[in-house]
Amino acid sequence: MERPRNPSSRSSTTRRAFLGGVAAGGVVGTAGCLQALGFQRESAWRDPPLAADRPDAVYVPAVTEGMGMYGRTTTGRYGVALTYSYPHRFWTLTGSETSKTVVEADDDVHLMVSLWDTETEQVLPVDSGLTIEIRDEGGIVTQEVAYPMLSQQMGLHYGDNYALAGEGAYEARIHVGGISTRRTGGFEGAFESPETATIPFEFHADDLSAIEISEPDGAGERGAVPPMEMHDAPVGRAPDAASLPGRHLGRATSGDVVFEAFVVDNEEVPGRSEGESYLYVSARTAHNGILLPMMGLAATLTRENETVFDGRLTSTLDSEIGYHYGAAGFDADVRAGDELTISVTTWSQIARHDGYETAFFALDDVSVRA
Repeated sequence: MERPRNPSSRSSTTRRAFLGGVAAGGVVGTAGCLQALGFQRESAWRDPPLAADRPDAVYVPAVTEGMGMYGRTTTGRYGVALTYSYPHRFWTLTGSETSKTVVEADDDVHLMVSLWDTETEQVLPVDSGLTIEIRDEGGIVTQEVAYPMLSQQMGLHYGDNYALAGEGAYEARIHVGGISTRRTGGFEGAFESPETATIPFEFHADDLSAIEISEPDGAGERGAVPPMEMHDAPVGRAPDAASLPGRHLGRATSGDVVFEAFVVDNEEVPGRSEGESYLYVSARTAHNGILLPMMGLAATLTRENETVFDGRLTSTLDSEIGYHYGAAGFDADVRAGDELTISVTTWSQIARHDGYETAFFALDDVSVRA
């Protein structure tokens, strides 16, 4: 099985070799003993090293992990891929509160689902829930909702840690709820009905132990490792600004979020706006350009100190623009010299892996001038 590799890492190993090195003191070096690193005798991979002095920003993780592929399939317009790695921690976000999800003693594997539209190859952020049901010949083994997640290596995906019933053959039934996010263009009317994808797989501890673990250069420094080269599924990069329709009003950065602002005639992209033009913002991470979904955004357009437009930007899935935030009720023209201010009203409500859990918070308002 071919596994993606991280070209930026300084050194890499497998789980078995890593743990052997930890036990021998070779990998840990001056970092301290097992207990100081949070390792326990029962499982030396329950809580791997975390970068010290993490910034309130995107940073390079102390440890990165490879993955294996269990399979891919389609159901309706959905493309679905099921991948796996070691059980590992991640952080969830509810409103402004973050919560660390730790690995439980009975967790066997971290399962990840990539989900995309087969016609456009766009990754799909699902707000209505994605559930992974694991079955063996005896019936249901476990069933859990998979969190929408951001990972520097996997991009946008869905995942959680799962407990299995030992080694052997399983079947994953991936239930995708209908998407309630506003959909426009070629996505209008699509993704309304729930779909289920079925992927059989075999779980073997040796396969999991063979997955590569890497220690990137610059752990804890601001920056990010590149996404894996995934040939079986897209990682969820936002479209290049040059490829998006309309007049580019400008680019602004707040924290590690890049906002690309556009206005486009409704004749060019009909049905997006109630007025003659459509104002929209595409948001992505600063380093790898991964789209940032599930935020609350607002925009204010001013001209010579007078407000021309002030309103909410609605999360929207569009076949041409991609996932973005748009002003469906925009009915103003945009003139040279106008100032557009973008405000984040709700942080991106998405779970994060190491390197993202301290980022995308407390974002300042940003402005671009037409």
